[in-house]
Amino acid sequence: MRQKDALDVAKGAVAGIIGGLLAAFVMSEFQALVTKIAETQEEPKKKKTKKEKEDDEPATAKAAARISEGLFDHKLTKDEKKIADPAMHYAMGAASGMMYGVAAEIAPLTTVGAGLPFGASVWLVADDIVVPALGLSKPVTEFPLSTHLYGLSSHLVYGLTTDLVRRAVRELL
Repeated sequence: MRQKDALDVAKGAVAGIIGGLLAAFVMSEFQALVTKIAETQEEPKKKKTKKEKEDDEPATAKAAARISEGLFDHKLTKDEKKIADPAMHYAMGAASGMMYGVAAEIAPLTTVGAGLPFGASVWLVADDIVVPALGLSKPVTEFPLSTHLYGLSSHLVYGLTTDLVRRAVRELL
């Protein structure tokens, strides 16, 4: 790889990281809004058992707990999970964004669709394949269609935002 090419790839990686971080924030805000709207439409639910609450714990919190226990032999406290959960979300957002930024430099065709195919791919690979395979969620067949649509729409927001921010940052670099 020529030096200029390597520099372009590095700039793409930086732009992708910034895009991915901002997109992770936008995705979280989108999910909070959708959840708030959905809660106004639902009937009050019964109190959940401890097991049901654990099952509802985000995959990012479960991953952080596994990493902490596996690497540091430390069980995360409830307060530590409140920090580790979003930290994992943003780390995933940044890492995915970086890969997208690099891919955009190497194969510009990657960016066709303004990040929507990228977001859909992240949803499919991460949410529907990797997370269940690692035991961080139930199998995909145990979730209703509405849950899959919520996940897909959230990741489309992530992909579009990543691409728009990546393009803007890349113009500046």
